[in-house]
Amino acid sequence: MKETNYSMPMRKSNSLAKLKAFVIKDLKVEMRTRYAVNALIMFACVTLFALGVTFSGIRLDATLHAALLWILIYFAGLQGLSGGFIKEEESGTAMALRVYASPQIIFFGKYIHSLIILTILVVFLLPLYYILMNLSVERPVYLLLVIVLGLWGFTASSTITAAIVSKANVKGALFAVLSFPLMLPLLLVAISATTICVGGGDNMKLLDSIKILIAYPVIVTAISYLLFDYIWSN
Repeated sequence: MKETNYSMPMRKSNSLAKLKAFVIKDLKVEMRTRYAVNALIMFACVTLFALGVTFSGIRLDATLHAALLWILIYFAGLQGLSGGFIKEEESGTAMALRVYASPQIIFFGKYIHSLIILTILVVFLLPLYYILMNLSVERPVYLLLVIVLGLWGFTASSTITAAIVSKANVKGALFAVLSFPLMLPLLLVAISATTICVGGGDNMKLLDSIKILIAYPVIVTAISYLLFDYIWSN
């Protein structure tokens, strides 16, 4: 009994150490190549400046602002998050990862890495959008909460989708094809909640949307966690 009690904390600390090492490894690789960060930021900048020129002098309503903001985040995310597992398969490091750590550690390592990359994108994109698109916000605190929850949901669905795509023979645009049906409910709810945050509206509807934005990533993360072992091992 005593051995079991001591071994459980040791296993936990060992798993946390491996998870931390894996996340740091991915971030160091990203900082060297800057593939995902550059892809996200360049796409977001080009699209945002194009929108700024197109809608110059036009006052947009809250719904259009919300839709444009989340479409920017979604398509910019597609540019940088699809290659997380593909790079491991193509570089031949996937087998080493299977030996080094459990599938659960690999899953949450990529999960955290994707969330960090998306956060960098939004920290860069949101002030630019605010300035270039003349955005005014009625509920800034709730808007930040909606964006954080939206990014969490985006990360949950994109991580498992990227793992599935990495096993396919033809990768290409498969990530976008598979991810869109999964992320569509999240995008619709996020746009609805953002509309209320920007232009004002029904508080109860906003709270209902926030509840869905909390439930979505929890459910998707739980299902992804259960499926990932099979996907990663085959």
